[in-house]
Amino acid sequence: MGRRGCRLAVSTAVLYGSLALFVSILHNVFLLYYVETFVSVYKIDKLSFWVGEAVFLIWNSLNDPLFGWLSDRSFLSSSQSGTQISSPEVVLKRLAALSRNGPLFAISFLAFWVSWARPGIQFLVCLCLYDGFLTVVDLNHNALLADLAVSANDRTRLNFHCSLFSALGSLSVFLSYSVWDKGDFHSFRLFCVTLAAVSALGFAAVSRLLTRRFEKEARLRQDEAQALKELSIVQNPLTQQETPVTLGEYLRQLSKHRNFMWFASMNLVQVFHCHFNSNFFPLFLEHLLSDSISASTGSILLGISYIAPHLNNLYFLTLCQRYGVYTVIRWLFLVKLALSVAMLLAGADQVYLLCIFIASNRVFTEGTCKLLNLVITDLVDEDFVVNRRQQAASALLFGMVALVTKPGQTFAPLIGTWLLCVYTGYDIFERNSVQDSASPPPVSGQASSTVPLRQGCFYLLVFVPISCALLQLMAWSRFTLHGRRLQGVKAQRQGAQHSHLMDVKAI
Repeated sequence: MGRRGCRLAVSTAVLYGSLALFVSILHNVFLLYYVETFVSVYKIDKLSFWVGEAVFLIWNSLNDPLFGWLSDRSFLSSSQSGTQISSPEVVLKRLAALSRNGPLFAISFLAFWVSWARPGIQFLVCLCLYDGFLTVVDLNHNALLADLAVSANDRTRLNFHCSLFSALGSLSVFLSYSVWDKGDFHSFRLFCVTLAAVSALGFAAVSRLLTRRFEKEARLRQDEAQALKELSIVQNPLTQQETPVTLGEYLRQLSKHRNFMWFASMNLVQVFHCHFNSNFFPLFLEHLLSDSISASTGSILLGISYIAPHLNNLYFLTLCQRYGVYTVIRWLFLVKLALSVAMLLAGADQVYLLCIFIASNRVFTEGTCKLLNLVITDLVDEDFVVNRRQQAASALLFGMVALVTKPGQTFAPLIGTWLLCVYTGYDIFERNSVQDSASPPPVSGQASSTVPLRQGCFYLLVFVPISCALLQLMAWSRFTLHGRRLQGVKAQRQGAQHSHLMDVKAI
């Protein structure tokens, strides 16, 4: 049983992790190029950009809890939970959503790279459509992490394969840089079509393989549940008298969940910092390093900054198994703060240090993001135990976390461009300022105007991570779901659902 069970467990973990590949090959390209495409290629005006980001902020925040509620509301109904909804059935429901929405997510990705409407309208429609399908895919994929296993080791193994495949997916950034050309968009469009085709086919194939694996288990559970139902006729009326949990009641329960509140506060800053790095990475390369490094070096630096976080996360996960997720995340915050202060003291003229810092800043920031799903699964366990639920509402809790934290994704480009404009007078929406900054100024008056721009980029580069690290350390110190508290929660959930939960090793 040992060798056969281990082989099957690894196979399931590999299939689960491969789903991250089909998201990352598209989403990394989206994050890197969507702002530049609409600003430099489609020439969107500032008002349309800000209106689009404002509407996207609302949609981006509300669609996560909306889709999470639609996915998990049946699990919060006590009269439909317990033995009537088994773990294989929950997993099959997640896989069905992935098989439908994964290919649609890939198709929505293509809408960015062909001009089919006025820039302002296309910007708004594309962002909302893409994020809607991305939300459904992310919620169900992340929820599977909590539904497939309870123990920290099993969840770490699943997350390990996600990081491995996400690193492979980041290779699309390397390839994209070689075909990216604002003047000739044809090659880049063909590249995006290829990525979308690979992603759509991958979602369809992997979700079907996983579905076949769990269908047999689901049939066995249904037979057991039917037998128990026939034997326990007296208990059925008691179950039916229990009322379902309404959305308002769920929100009241969540508002009393202090660890959820402190985690969401910390994660809001984390989401902001991650997207700030992605949105302004090309700007930092252009104004801080373009005169000192070649284009090929910039391409390598860009690719490394996207791949290294996933590879480094494989090491972080081994540290999590030894020291716990809470401790590792706290170390990462401290390292981010120390590196940023050191770079500030070194100054903007240290080219090699700048290269290392720009890349390492993404590595440690993105590395932290990859570990946070493990913390959310722990919050799922705590919510299950504290509120005595019959079935964990995994997707809904992931959605509620996103409700609080997703605004950071919209704040990042807005606050970043605003700070840069206030401090330096540089406006990315002004065509003349872009052209002037791209070429060496011929007169001394213009030369002096570029010094604040470079210095402003440097200050953004170092002060944003310093501020984020201080805020996150403060919030993280109030988070108590670790150590003995976490062990107790996991023991209670495993005991409560011993007859219903599947261990990933046994799949």
